[in-house]
Amino acid sequence: MSVLKRECSTSNGSTLYLHMSQWDHSAETLTISNTSEYDTEKFELRPDWELKYELQYGPNVSCTTMVVDLPKDMRFNEDIVISVVAYTCMFLVSLVGNAMVFTTLWSSRRSRVNMCILHLSVADLFIACVFLPLETSWHITVSWRAGDLACRICMLFRAFGFYLSSHITMVIAIDRCMSIVQPLMMNGAFRRCRILLLIAYLLSFIFSLPQSIIFHVEQHPLFPWFSQCVTFNFFRSESEELAYDIFNCVAVYALPLVVIATAYTLILLKLSRQQNKHVKGTSLSKRKFWRKKSSSSLTPTMTLLHQEETNIGAVIRCSTTQTLSKAKMTALKLTSCIVAAFLICWAPYFSVILYHWMTKDTEKQLDTRTQRILFIFAVSNSCFDPIIYGMFTTTFRKRFSTWKYELIQKFCGSI
Repeated sequence: MSVLKRECSTSNGSTLYLHMSQWDHSAETLTISNTSEYDTEKFELRPDWELKYELQYGPNVSCTTMVVDLPKDMRFNEDIVISVVAYTCMFLVSLVGNAMVFTTLWSSRRSRVNMCILHLSVADLFIACVFLPLETSWHITVSWRAGDLACRICMLFRAFGFYLSSHITMVIAIDRCMSIVQPLMMNGAFRRCRILLLIAYLLSFIFSLPQSIIFHVEQHPLFPWFSQCVTFNFFRSESEELAYDIFNCVAVYALPLVVIATAYTLILLKLSRQQNKHVKGTSLSKRKFWRKKSSSSLTPTMTLLHQEETNIGAVIRCSTTQTLSKAKMTALKLTSCIVAAFLICWAPYFSVILYHWMTKDTEKQLDTRTQRILFIFAVSNSCFDPIIYGMFTTTFRKRFSTWKYELIQKFCGSI
């Protein structure tokens, strides 16, 4: 998109600038600036450009007209096309996948893992139904055309989904840690999990509120008809803006990273200790058995049979324990993959941000396309969660096959 710019010089040292959109052919504003005093005034013009400069500013007014192109980031370009296609595909995958996870868990048996993943699907659906359509339409229009109030409300809910997703991921890690490290403290575990989820929702909303205050609509100084929803002119200094950026980084990624790392470190230590105890107990049992078998006594057969019966009971108890451990380990593997997907998706994006905070080297900043790709990869975390859940859950795979079959039948029947 191009803009026609008319520059007129007058005999009294003033310069007149006229900006007109080449698309609608209507004059927007006239800026009269005195080069010596740097004062500006704005006047509305007639669309036909027939303003008599000589009557207002004296004779000898000379004008030149030039075509000024908008900067690349203010025009619909190939980078925006890539983003629109990516966001559209992610919207379809995330919406369908998380909707299926939600409906599957809503009718499934009651467990803490299911409850946590149910709420994680709610957070992912929030991203799919609010963030992705908003970003797609915003990329298509390039400028913000919904007004200041819509700008503030949309930015609030735009951030809410990401805060909620990261905080529920923390809740999942804490719940798994308590389940394995402190299994004797399971009384009231459901109540504790609900409280943690409620705290996650409240903190996510509170952390999102500043977005509705900071973001506002601003007009471009050179192209007044171009408005954008930005944080520009809100912070009084760069240090204030940096402090808020650090807060967002900590709340969305750094804090969950610390909590998740701590929780799973404790889990690994607990599992390692249990494994060592199991190995020592097995070796001790075998030594006792062979010692009794090789001993010379008057009743070796009775002693041997007694030992065998004891071993059978131990095997039965061990089998029952292994069955329970298998269910717990499956839940641990599922939640571990979900947590790992969250960390992996967001790590490149926040690593780049951290690098620029530390170096402050503007010359080595990544280009806009790379930054856009890293952010898209971070947002794609909402698409991986239902895929991971389907890998570990037979019920979900069966329901997916049923829905797919019904959809094919309806589609073929309509043809």
